[in-house]
Amino acid sequence: MKKINLLRSLAAVTLMTTLASAQAHTGHGAEGFIAGIVHPFMGLDHLLAMVAVGIWSVVMLPKARRLAGPAMFVAMLLAGALVALASVGLPLIEPGVAASVAVLGALLLLARRIGLITGLALISVAALLHGYAPGSELAAGQPFASYAGGVMLGSVALHGVGLAVGNALQHLPTWIGRTAAVLMGASGLVMLAARL
Repeated sequence: MKKINLLRSLAAVTLMTTLASAQAHTGHGAEGFIAGIVHPFMGLDHLLAMVAVGIWSVVMLPKARRLAGPAMFVAMLLAGALVALASVGLPLIEPGVAASVAVLGALLLLARRIGLITGLALISVAALLHGYAPGSELAAGQPFASYAGGVMLGSVALHGVGLAVGNALQHLPTWIGRTAAVLMGASGLVMLAARL
């Protein structure tokens, strides 16, 4: 009974938070290093994506190589921001960002079945989308390096949270990690529905 109540509570909190944060990117001009650092913390889509990558890295990578997942994400995040800076138009970025959260939830749920290379490829695509979104919000005339550096630093901090959560989950019953993955995927689907 306690397990069912816990799951219901987690689902309710996730749904309320998702609905409150359904649109993370306002399209307003962002400025400076601090705005960049804050950006990944301002939307549930970014929060969940970054944390998911950290957790996945604990599940899939040897201890000595666990930073490979976050490093890949941050590199592709920068690539996405550069694509936006070059004014290359990509369609459906906001739905894509939301869908990436659902995909990362599925990746956590099926990590061993999906495999390392496919997992890294999915993480790369998600990161490209997550980088394009804030990159397209940079205010005209503002220095790119400062803002992008802030976004990357904020993202690294959230990856660190994900690595810590992943380590903690290793010592808890398997159903807790599976439930978190399902709730993450469901959050992504709710955000996707709100953005279509």
